[in-house]
Amino acid sequence: QVQLVESGGGLVQPGGSLRLSCAASGSAASIVFMGWNRQAPGKQREFVASISSGGRTDYANSVKGRFTISRDNAKNTEYLQMNSLEPEDTAVYYCYAQRGGATYWGQGTQVTVSS
Repeated sequence: QVQLVESGGGLVQPGGSLRLSCAASGSAASIVFMGWNRQAPGKQREFVASISSGGRTDYANSVKGRFTISRDNAKNTEYLQMNSLEPEDTAVYYCYAQRGGATYWGQGTQVTVSS
């Protein structure tokens, strides 16, 4: 089992920044992919960003140029740096990790972008 603990969410004004962290523990060896999805009320959960063990990244078009995903394999931790935040970014953000054919999810952290 892999446990993922998220932190860094909160309330921020439009144009502001937040950094989300997701730390994996337990049987966290050999995590292949890590990433982030988000879900706004009444909407489907959507892909935000992912990163492979080799550092290859992928982003949803809506966040390209504003968000940056990174990972520290030694710490089994991933990060999502979110800049130029917009109200449309308001959602619960869930990190995930994939290992051994299974996908593990964090508990979610609320990001609210509002003035």
